[in-house]
Amino acid sequence: MKITAIEVGVVTMPLKGTYATAHGTVAIQRSAIARIRTDAGLEGWGNVDPTPGYSEMGVEEVVAAAKERLGPALVDSDPLNITAALHRMDALCPGRNEAKALLEMALFDLKGKALGVPVWSLLGGKLRNEVALNAWIGAVPPERAAAEAAEWCRLGFRSAKIKVGGEFKGDVARVGAVREAVGAKVSLRVDANEGLNVESAIRLARALAPYEISLFEQPVPRTDLRGLARIRRASPIPIMADESVRDAETLLELIRLEAADLIKVKVMKQGGILRTLRLVAIAEAAGLGVILGHGFGLWMSTLAELHVAAASLAILDGCEAVGPLKMAGEVVTNPPDMRCGSIEVPDAAGLGVEPDENLLARYGWENIGSKSD
Repeated sequence: MKITAIEVGVVTMPLKGTYATAHGTVAIQRSAIARIRTDAGLEGWGNVDPTPGYSEMGVEEVVAAAKERLGPALVDSDPLNITAALHRMDALCPGRNEAKALLEMALFDLKGKALGVPVWSLLGGKLRNEVALNAWIGAVPPERAAAEAAEWCRLGFRSAKIKVGGEFKGDVARVGAVREAVGAKVSLRVDANEGLNVESAIRLARALAPYEISLFEQPVPRTDLRGLARIRRASPIPIMADESVRDAETLLELIRLEAADLIKVKVMKQGGILRTLRLVAIAEAAGLGVILGHGFGLWMSTLAELHVAAASLAILDGCEAVGPLKMAGEVVTNPPDMRCGSIEVPDAAGLGVEPDENLLARYGWENIGSKSD
């Protein structure tokens, strides 16, 4: 079996509302989609969901890299040899993690369909049948934050993340209101998305400690690893690195500096499923906790992370792969249900969902890419 064509494009999905973080306010999600076709009539799908201000690559850059450089290198090759595909893409250009993750995901989906097994089976098997999910609360007024938290709790979510990094008193009031609304029923996290400096992060961590916060995510810019280490030494709340964790090299430097108690990994950010699992193993060996998931995304990328979560007990409960709950539409015909705070791990072949071309076209996707001569 050989790859005959790789099609890539963009869908623009409206969100159910507007979401504010330290990186800005968003009302739409622009995601890259890929389909890999073979001479056996099989195809695999993948998608990644770059976030402006967060992701290293924009969606247009992802599509351009997949269409013009990485995709052509995979045409006529064996789609079942995913390791060789990654090696071939690395030889073409370093980095470009988002684009590599896009194509690797489609290869995993295709291989699962070819063998008649779910992606988790290709990762060695699953260790859980259900993945607990994490709710989110944006940088909103305390009253709204409390109401949203109470509703998440009613639905069955037992962990939630609150955005901070704006005005100090407002951050403290928001977190306090949420804790009062949910009591001890929900584990709370806070995320600054790189929006603070060392001093303000330490001050906020100390102010939030009475609210029993389980982790404080990425308080300072991603390159300030020494600053992150200073915060960890002074903070009464465990510190989690997200944007700072790009690859094995940056993770090893975080470990050397003792700059984090936990890390967060994402299939898109890390450059694919295999590289995500590699970082999970490194973190586990170093005694760090691991959280998985991206907050804005379509079903294919979401399920890719859920398959990873199913395959490793080093990944903690409260997976943050909840993007479909924020989307105002669908591009797949068989979406799972994650509205009650958890999701069953799919047993269907591949990723477990099938995109619909009519739905894709509704949100702007076109078939463009590389083909075999």
